[in-house]
Amino acid sequence: MGDWRLKLSFQIDIDIHILYFGYNDHSIFTEKWVKGVAQAIMSSKKEKLLNVSEDLFYLHGFHAIGLKRIITDADVAIMTLYNHFASKEDLIVEVLLRREQRYLEQLRLYADNKAKSVFLNLAEGHAKWLMEHEARGCLFLRAKEEFGADPNHVIVQTVNGHKKHLITLIKKSDPEANDRSIMQFMLLLEGSTALAETENVKEVCRELIHMTQNSFNS
Repeated sequence: MGDWRLKLSFQIDIDIHILYFGYNDHSIFTEKWVKGVAQAIMSSKKEKLLNVSEDLFYLHGFHAIGLKRIITDADVAIMTLYNHFASKEDLIVEVLLRREQRYLEQLRLYADNKAKSVFLNLAEGHAKWLMEHEARGCLFLRAKEEFGADPNHVIVQTVNGHKKHLITLIKKSDPEANDRSIMQFMLLLEGSTALAETENVKEVCRELIHMTQNSFNS
């Protein structure tokens, strides 16, 4: 038998190390397989960066957290971060968009319950979100507070877009709802999020459901 040769492939710019074995210079894994593994590792590292960043931003704010803290907590190289995000602003935007996607998807799942009114379904979905996350307020509004000096800032525009997307979801879920009812319901959602920072979140959620039932009983 010939000698097995250990080949080490380095992709330093994306912080990926792939080991694979070859026999007489012929890899036992295809190039497609190796690239697939590389992409999976890249995706995993990006996900870790997003998770760590979201937690840090939520706990400490956006300006207070630098990229060095993020890569340290995520245990990745700085080049890995820049391979996925051109800047800290790009990272923040993707953190917000990913959080929005999770939140709106949860509301959509609740809105599909035909046994209750749309507003009550959405209130229950919002309450579940508040219960599952530490009550530290709205990450989007906190982002606007820190970057709101420039109304054209990409992060401010992302926050404004999030609120519009929520209104659009409500309208699609209940096409018969008028603008005034939607605005009143938005006040309940935003108010419960803010109050959950200082009051018992279970009580806040209970009152959110109660007020929704009383205000939108159709």
